[in-house]
Amino acid sequence: MEFKINNLDNILTASISESTGNGKIIATINGKEHSIKIIGLQNSILEFILDNSYRTAKILEFDSSHIKILMNGEQIILKKHSKLTEILEKSMALGGLSSGENKLLSQIPGRVVSITLRAGDQINKGDSIIVLESMKMQVAVKAHKDGQIRDIKVKVGDTVSRNDIVALIE
Repeated sequence: MEFKINNLDNILTASISESTGNGKIIATINGKEHSIKIIGLQNSILEFILDNSYRTAKILEFDSSHIKILMNGEQIILKKHSKLTEILEKSMALGGLSSGENKLLSQIPGRVVSITLRAGDQINKGDSIIVLESMKMQVAVKAHKDGQIRDIKVKVGDTVSRNDIVALIE
């Protein structure tokens, strides 16, 4: 995994040496081991402990290829790594308002070819909300619960990865 701090010329390298579960990881950053415990994520604020020091970071962007965060006034871009993604997604599911229950996720990677409903529409479980095209097949992303669409997170023509958030349902 690589990450870059916007104001620095060099790219730092990191790897996850160990993941002990419960949001605890051991990461090696530029050859030095660091202990990280993810506490939670709420309203795009990630709380964690880095080497016994409490820290927060604001997640500015979270997409299929990278995560952009703001920490100590510096923007940091993290290229996604499957283990990091898994840990962050589990932490996001723990955080109150960021509960995974309200998120409608894409089941497959693909390109958005149509959006059948919009924010504010009432929906029932199983209603088609977005249609994705992947490998010349079209697949409907359907509501996982009854409710109201709070926000559509994609536009026609966007490319999404598996498990990307495509809509929020209240």
